[in-house]
Amino acid sequence: MIILFNKPFNVLCQFTDKEGRKTLTDYIPIKNVYAAGRLDYDSEGLVILTDDGKLQNLISDPKHKLKKTYWVQVEGLPNEESLGKLRKGILLKDGLTKRAKVKLISEPIIMERNPPIRKRKNIPTSWIELRIIEGKNRQVRRMTAAVGHPTLRLIRYSIGNWTIENLNPGNYIIIE
Repeated sequence: MIILFNKPFNVLCQFTDKEGRKTLTDYIPIKNVYAAGRLDYDSEGLVILTDDGKLQNLISDPKHKLKKTYWVQVEGLPNEESLGKLRKGILLKDGLTKRAKVKLISEPIIMERNPPIRKRKNIPTSWIELRIIEGKNRQVRRMTAAVGHPTLRLIRYSIGNWTIENLNPGNYIIIE
């Protein structure tokens, strides 16, 4: 079984929490499924859950190089130099990231976030689409910050061929 879940902002990517935060249990009433990879508490978008251990490993293990696409709202307007640095790889404390595909995009048609992102009167925001094949801890946020454009909102749109297309935050579908 494969479950595609569009994780809302401020939901833990696990089924329990001792601190009383929202978890997968608040949205998915299905037993014996596990998240194939993680998505940070303050990030949104696609989480794949499955009851198949081999599939879980295929999705979450970086050696399989499954592409992940993120829509990232950043502070400021990245220029070609900043985008070029992201494409080549960014040196982070835990090593050099692999090459990424990145481009500026129009603001995607998405649900408003609750709470909304902070807005600064004199600093514009823009959206980029970033495709990576690895998943270092908070990697996308660290990459955009390293080129001077901190992430304000992060939405994982796809993993491999699976997407959140037509799937509102907090909803899931079973595809197998």
